[in-house]
Amino acid sequence: MDKLKVLLVDDEEEFVSALAERLDIRGIAAHVATDGEQALEMIETEAFQVIVLDVIMPGISGLEVLQRINAKQVETAVILLTGHGSTKEGLEGMRMGAFDYLMKPLDIDELISKMHEAVESTKAQRG
Repeated sequence: MDKLKVLLVDDEEEFVSALAERLDIRGIAAHVATDGEQALEMIETEAFQVIVLDVIMPGISGLEVLQRINAKQVETAVILLTGHGSTKEGLEGMRMGAFDYLMKPLDIDELISKMHEAVESTKAQRG
């Protein structure tokens, strides 16, 4: 089975770097972007099976990044990360097409499970 390729987008550099390392150890190819602009640039040049996207970031918000991903019709599952009482934004993101949202602090096993569910869901939608 091919390695799962994911893009982690979060402005908290320490958090996102540690998360990428933990996923790499578990056999998941994790790439990191620390803001929305960088994430959008990476999506232009690389295909990811799952994008794990923080909702609240300076500059372009996670919901704006999601909107731009949708506009480009990129066939990638998006899982939103919410914190700071931003459940409302997580639900809004799901209305906009995100696969799901998870609250920070993250449970790594729950995240991995959601990523695999998202990939299977995307495959099923393609037929």
